[in-house]
Amino acid sequence: MTALALEYGRYGYRRIAALLRQAGWRVNDKRVERLWRREGLKVPSRQPKRGRLWLNDGSRVRLRPAWRDHVWSYDFVQDQTHDGRRFRILAVLDEYTRECLALQTARRLSSFDVVEVLCGLIEARGARTAYITPGSPWENGYVESFNGRLRDELLNGEAFASVKEAQILIEDWRRRYNRVRPHSSLGYRPPAPETVISVAPDQPMR
Repeated sequence: MTALALEYGRYGYRRIAALLRQAGWRVNDKRVERLWRREGLKVPSRQPKRGRLWLNDGSRVRLRPAWRDHVWSYDFVQDQTHDGRRFRILAVLDEYTRECLALQTARRLSSFDVVEVLCGLIEARGARTAYITPGSPWENGYVESFNGRLRDELLNGEAFASVKEAQILIEDWRRRYNRVRPHSSLGYRPPAPETVISVAPDQPMR
């Protein structure tokens, strides 16, 4: 438990409990919580819940995702290397699965770069584009919450020597976020878990 808490410093005891169960430990949340408090580990403070926006006719403003690749959100995060020079991160999130589809990192990201990333994802995943009415309000709460986790769990604790180092570490975090990190909204399962196939030593792979 303490090793996981050290590796994933911003996870609370529930996510640590989920990781323990993934590793084969037969523990429940209450037992992990007791041990967590006994060891003096601190649960990260919760983010305030966001309210939904509503139109005058009582309908919701935003499109609710109903299947994988139905609704994507994207937004920018800004950070800097140790020399004080800024870089930007384009985060693209599948709102239904909570999978992070891309974390494009560069000194500058133009509109052409955004289009290139989105077109690559659309081509790879077979998704279609959907347009909203110009001037219509659009809530971006999912990706904003994701950006907070990215900053809390990685950016605030790293001093990047270069953009290249930032690209490598950020992409590694994205992989862990998708394949390892337990998500409370998914029943403490990762959105895109790794598939592990075990083969007996005397049994050939097929």
